[in-house]
Amino acid sequence: MFTKITEYEGITEYRLDDNDLKVVLVPQRAAPVVAFMVVYRVGSRNEAVGHTGSTHLLEHMLFKGTPTYNKKNGNQVAAVLQKQGAVFNADTWFDRTRYYEMLPNDQLELAIHLEADRMRNSFIADEDRQSEMTVVRNELERGENDPGRILDERVWAMAFREHPYHHPTIGWRSDVEGVPTSRLKDFYDTYYHPNNSTAIVVGDFDDQTALDLIAKHFGSVPRSPHPIPHMYTVEPPQEGEIRFKLRRSGQLGLIEMAWHIPEARHEDSAALTVLDHVLSAGVTSRLYQALVETQIAVDSGASSFQFVDPGLFTLDVTLTPGVDHETAEKAALEVIERMKTEDVTESELQKAKNIITTQLIFLRDSPFGVVSAIGEAEAVVDWKFYVDLPKMIEGVTAADIKRVANTYFTEDNRTVGYFIPREF
Repeated sequence: MFTKITEYEGITEYRLDDNDLKVVLVPQRAAPVVAFMVVYRVGSRNEAVGHTGSTHLLEHMLFKGTPTYNKKNGNQVAAVLQKQGAVFNADTWFDRTRYYEMLPNDQLELAIHLEADRMRNSFIADEDRQSEMTVVRNELERGENDPGRILDERVWAMAFREHPYHHPTIGWRSDVEGVPTSRLKDFYDTYYHPNNSTAIVVGDFDDQTALDLIAKHFGSVPRSPHPIPHMYTVEPPQEGEIRFKLRRSGQLGLIEMAWHIPEARHEDSAALTVLDHVLSAGVTSRLYQALVETQIAVDSGASSFQFVDPGLFTLDVTLTPGVDHETAEKAALEVIERMKTEDVTESELQKAKNIITTQLIFLRDSPFGVVSAIGEAEAVVDWKFYVDLPKMIEGVTAADIKRVANTYFTEDNRTVGYFIPREF
């Protein structure tokens, strides 16, 4: 029925023999609750031109029901879960889609049955697509009215010419509004299969009972009748700085800079994560001291986005009124250049590691935090990345920080976007 694949740091991985569903069990006995998640290895990176946003729209539609769970029967997904006091949702990103529930441990079977049922039995009806379109339009409009979000969207679109990280997870408006229901059904039939997913159980449960329940409900779900399509597009190296200006209504000027960085499984990923925190974590960080303390900016930040495929390291600046973009950009780039020529101090390095470690501890303090972190690790590398990350962070040195800064923070690898508030 199951093949035990590996056990590592108290976490056990199995494979359901009938359909190759990957199963990860994570006992956590602090409270009588469990979290259950199914991660599908499909996200906006799997969408073709003209069909952007399909993954996200499909995620919404999977709450509309199946022949077993539906509004007509009075037992729609949300109502059944709310009756048990469950916390539940779903979300989509570049590399994955995930559905999850956290509920009392005596209700684990409900979560397992629901997810097994909607894996292959969701309605995907045109009337549901039309009703969810209103919700998705509202999400699109919120994003279009947020200067920081729209600038970030444009930066990714400019930095990625060929790879589908080019388009936002929510999709381009015309694609979302125009996609036929038949296309969403095709997408569902292509990717929503046990051999393209991982089921994760975290919390207070008996391992054998959990496996029996998973076998009971997922065992009859057939594996995909076709190979899961492989996304093979590779973004070519950037061969010169890209710059653009975006003029829209808004109050404050913004700058976003981005550099291409490797995929999450690359050996430089931990150093880039620590570098991100040296630059932007707290009031003693380098960006805050150089930009906010000097009143050049009212806010600044940096993020290392590491995915299945190479991602971006971004730097964001919100300008103080009266400060021009060129002045703020020059100050930010001076910080970056110093990262390439100066070693970070032992104090800076340890502070960054402490912040990351504390964040990881807080994240792992509840079944939901653990299932969320493991699900993210599983989507971009595999679940063992979750276990190894603290050791990887602790192993980063000042020399590593300088090396990755010199490797990736080059002019030819950089995209720069200005948001300039439009004057009326």
